[in-house]
Amino acid sequence: MDKECKQCLIDSFDNLLSEKIPNKNLKTELSNKINNYVTGINYEIITPEVAREIHHLIYKYLPDKDLYKAEKKKSNDIALSYYDRLKEMISRSDNPFNKALRLSIAGNIMDFAACPEFFTDSDKNLQDTINKATSVDFAIDDSLMLKEQLTTSKTLLYIGDNAGEIVFDRLFLETINHSDVYYVVRDKPVLNDATLEDANYTGINNVAEIITNGYDAPSTIIEKASEEFINIYNRADLIISKGQGNLEGLMHNTREDLYFLLVVKCEIIAGKIGVNKGDFITMRNKNSER
Repeated sequence: MDKECKQCLIDSFDNLLSEKIPNKNLKTELSNKINNYVTGINYEIITPEVAREIHHLIYKYLPDKDLYKAEKKKSNDIALSYYDRLKEMISRSDNPFNKALRLSIAGNIMDFAACPEFFTDSDKNLQDTINKATSVDFAIDDSLMLKEQLTTSKTLLYIGDNAGEIVFDRLFLETINHSDVYYVVRDKPVLNDATLEDANYTGINNVAEIITNGYDAPSTIIEKASEEFINIYNRADLIISKGQGNLEGLMHNTREDLYFLLVVKCEIIAGKIGVNKGDFITMRNKNSER
């Protein structure tokens, strides 16, 4: 685990504790425990696994097991307020697939954990992100390959990421109108990642069968996933993975039918895939080429 990732986790959870815990003594105690745990990690472990362990550490002291519940509700409501106008934007487009794909990636900016500054003026920032996503060249653009595979795939496994963002995924799924789609959410609340409650609230259940990955890290880690997820994962002949957390869990996979859709949110991940922070990407799994 990179030194920069350790410090980023410490800082982000320190901000979370400051917002959620009015008791200064408890906040200090938890901050110290998190700091000691993270700085003591000296073996190979991905950041989402560490985030999961920190959540479980916090839960020992707090009755609330969904610290971002209010933020997730806000994200979902913001995104739903855009649904009709974005649906019309897609329907009027000369290339509905490309427009819906770009909007889906734009939705990845709705991330209270990684991009808290976004919510200081969510309407302006979301509109700016939509404008950028629908106009700029992607740093990695394998969208034509993805489109081609969508026309031939029998089962699509779509791995979701954040609350709010999933409304943009719904628009994409409605556009591609695939006959057999499984949409994946987290098994339990962690950060602002989407759960079954969020999927049903935002209408994803109307366009896909909802399953969980059986694990409560802010990622999808095959070795820790449920039997139900693994069975569908093995059966699917096309997988779309949304967001940076899922990328971290799946980036060493060798499947050639795996595509990553996201806004790159940190320098470490940007360096690993050869792009810049803030770039938009639709990337076929690079490890499949090795």
